[in-house]
Amino acid sequence: MDRETGGAAAGAVVVDALELVSDPEGAARFAGAAHRILAELVAGGAALGWVEPPGRDQVAELLDGVLAAVRTGDAALRAACLGDRLVGLGYWQRYARPTHRPHADLEKLAVAAQAHGLGIGRALAVALVEDARRAGIEVLTLDARGDNTRALRLYSSLGFTEYGRLPRFVAVGERRYDKVLCMLDFRPHAPGDAPSGVA
Repeated sequence: MDRETGGAAAGAVVVDALELVSDPEGAARFAGAAHRILAELVAGGAALGWVEPPGRDQVAELLDGVLAAVRTGDAALRAACLGDRLVGLGYWQRYARPTHRPHADLEKLAVAAQAHGLGIGRALAVALVEDARRAGIEVLTLDARGDNTRALRLYSSLGFTEYGRLPRFVAVGERRYDKVLCMLDFRPHAPGDAPSGVA
């Protein structure tokens, strides 16, 4: 098995999620545990793209799509486990638009509330960044809600740079938050080249 500690404490390991879904029973357990994590985080106000906690079917459909992309080499899905308990997950997926296919977007990096502070989010992010690098992704992007300063600090420490901000773009009821756009550019740059978007 491709198990990695990834710097996570308390015996946590980060694995390729395909290891956990190799049979129907494992796939059902993974989907159920992922649903619990995502629903609890959203209920607590986490910025994961839902206003209300997602339903079990929504999460299963999302995971089915990501796993299908993993199997064709167009995504990576990582899971963090403490013993036999899923405590985190995250994925990146290539852009569907043909002109954007060399690039991918990092999405839904989520760690169960009871496992916060153990380094699991960092371990997942490091594994996903390395997966993207090995897959030949040229630019890995992500977006985060502006008030998610912990996540933004983590991404910055891994080399992501902010390339844009949409003020008060994310609507959660009456509240509005900035949408922060970040990127990690794996492309080699010739000496003297200006970074992308700089004249």
